[in-house]
Amino acid sequence: MTPKERAERSAEAMWKGDRASAWVGMQIVEIDEGRAILTLQIVENHCNGHGIGHGGVTFMLADSAFAFACNSRNVVTVAQHNSISFLAPVRLGDTLKADAREITQSGRSGITDVTVTNQDGVVVAEFRGASRAIGGQLFEEET
Repeated sequence: MTPKERAERSAEAMWKGDRASAWVGMQIVEIDEGRAILTLQIVENHCNGHGIGHGGVTFMLADSAFAFACNSRNVVTVAQHNSISFLAPVRLGDTLKADAREITQSGRSGITDVTVTNQDGVVVAEFRGASRAIGGQLFEEET
């Protein structure tokens, strides 16, 4: 199995149980080893009292892209800690793209950066996540 095939099968297995990402409206666009791109169109239910996209929704999109990227090797991996910087407002009707790229992976620990842009390519947020592999597989695979 190639690394890309493993990543795709891992994402498929995760997506089956990921009610939150599907519920909010996310879609997986691309998966590869240490990479994931997810999108989300901002609808009324995603907006806060200021009439802009709720930061928690942007964080959720980035966090989901992070999760798919750091689980791409078919090893169950969770977040240790995450941070996000909101750089531009998100508007009703925007289509956000979260592009997650694994920066480093050593042993059980990893660092993944996620850039969130809108449909015009404007960076609306930068996210960094630290991950920890906890063992187990997302799908049965001969090792």
